[in-house]
Amino acid sequence: MQGSLAKAILRKVRVSPQKLNLVVSMIKGMNTFKALGALKYCKKRIAVDVRKTLQSAIANAENNHGLNPDLLYVKEAYVGYSIKLKRFRPRGRGKGEVVTKPFSNLTIVVEEKN
Repeated sequence: MQGSLAKAILRKVRVSPQKLNLVVSMIKGMNTFKALGALKYCKKRIAVDVRKTLQSAIANAENNHGLNPDLLYVKEAYVGYSIKLKRFRPRGRGKGEVVTKPFSNLTIVVEEKN
C-alpha cells in the first residue's frame, strides 16, 4: 500500500537551476530529519530556502494529510526553469551584451514510510 503524499512548491527563487539542483540532489531519498540536518550545515546560500521549503512540506503532511512526521522521507525533489531577466552590459565600440539572470522553481514531495 502506497502512503499519502504531501508537497511544497517554491516558485521564482533567484538562483540558477543548475546551482539549486546541486543542493536538491543531496537530499533526495533521505529521511526528513536527516535532510534538515544536512541542509542546516550546507554552505550554499540557497540551502536556507530549500530547508524552509522542506519544513513546509513536512508541515503540510502533518496538518493537511495527518501523516506522522517521524516516518517521512523525501520521495521527490526536483528543479524547473522559471523566468529569465535580461539585462545589458556595455561593451567596446558602442556594443552591448545580454546578461540573463535566471530564476528557478523547486518542488519537494514527501511520503510516509511504512
